Amino acid sequence: MQRFVDKVVVVTGAGSGIGKATAERFLNEGAKVALVGRTKSKLEDVAKPYPESQVLVIEADVSNEEDVNQLVLAALEKFGRLDVLVNNAGVVTQGDVGSLSTDDWRKVMATDLDGVFYASRAAIPHLKTSKGSIIHVGSVSGTGGDWGMAAYNAAKGAVTNLTRAMAMDHGKDGIRVNAVCPSFTKTGMTEDMVDDRKLIDKFNERFALEGPGKPEDVAAVIAFLASEDARFVTGVNLPVDGGMSASNGQPPQ
Repeated sequence: MQRFVDKVVVVTGAGSGIGKATAERFLNEGAKVALVGRTKSKLEDVAKPYPESQVLVIEADVSNEEDVNQLVLAALEKFGRLDVLVNNAGVVTQGDVGSLSTDDWRKVMATDLDGVFYASRAAIPHLKTSKGSIIHVGSVSGTGGDWGMAAYNAAKGAVTNLTRAMAMDHGKDGIRVNAVCPSFTKTGMTEDMVDDRKLIDKFNERFALEGPGKPEDVAAVIAFLASEDARFVTGVNLPVDGGMSASNGQPPQ
């Protein structure tokens, strides 16, 4: 498919995992893509197979408001327009409210929530012109709680409802806003979990499909939400979780 020819996409956290797979999906479907992340070498590795005219590497930290404003301007300067923003960059810190430090709390909020706000705010004036789309990478951790992940749950929960609010506020501007909500997916963030066979077996007790998921599984859904195939879809937090959320929580019998 070549659904994104002449379209310009910004992907944050594009150096690895879901962000990398998403950037590659858009590039392979003909888009011009601004690859955003904190590690330039990783972004350059993603960009390497593609023509220079199709990619832009931007080293930036989405928790820094000025970085975000500048990255949007850089994408516009090179490509002349903006059609899709994928807010993927994220971090996770484990701990409950009683044990989390203020620094740990702020680190998660600054990237996982503030970064989404900064990038969306900077992109919206340009997406009004292109009648574009925003896709947040949320999580099943934003639709239900986990043990020992209070900051991440709070940040992703906020993204879940921010998705709905933005869809309502900006729909009449021609901007669609949706989110994907992955469960356990093989990424750098979960590499310590992937080798834990007992843990994977526990997850597979809850998955309807065999898990864990792959970054490409999530990227495919992001591309759908950004495409004209989803032209009448907005305000959706779409689980990409192998059927985990289909369960009412009771164990297999």
